[in-house]
Amino acid sequence: MRILHQDQNFMIRKFLPEERNLFCDLFEDAEVTEYLPYRSPDQYTEMFEIALEDYLKGPFGRFGIFSSENNDFIGMCLARNFADIPGQIEIGYTLRKKYWGKGIATEVSRALVKYCFLNTETDEVVAVTDLNNIGSQKVLKKAGFNQTDNLKRTDGELAYYIVKRI
Repeated sequence: MRILHQDQNFMIRKFLPEERNLFCDLFEDAEVTEYLPYRSPDQYTEMFEIALEDYLKGPFGRFGIFSSENNDFIGMCLARNFADIPGQIEIGYTLRKKYWGKGIATEVSRALVKYCFLNTETDEVVAVTDLNNIGSQKVLKKAGFNQTDNLKRTDGELAYYIVKRI
């Protein structure tokens, strides 16, 4: 099992094949998915299978976040090439509701930025959020991201955040 980050609070690691239900069940909570694009349960299953395949290709993918204390599943995060702007790496996270408001999303974001800068040549790590997702926007600012002009896509507009390699 490859661990990307570990500290006293949580670890970020590759999912194991038998953890598919943990991953998929995360997206059954309407509050957790409020600001995410709609996906069916089958699409989440497919997303998990793709994550396992991505581990064979390189440093990117979707990863599990687990409590260092008791190995409880906290949520998932991702690092991937940003589809909108070549050369940028995008990060993201989704946490179980019981872990909201504990500073974990901020620390996960910081750990992902560090991971991206250590494992790629990119000079820019980005994150996007729904314009109404004020909680995630606060997290990204606390994690050292700077807001830039909103990202306009054909299906809408997203808040767009960036952190540059120092």
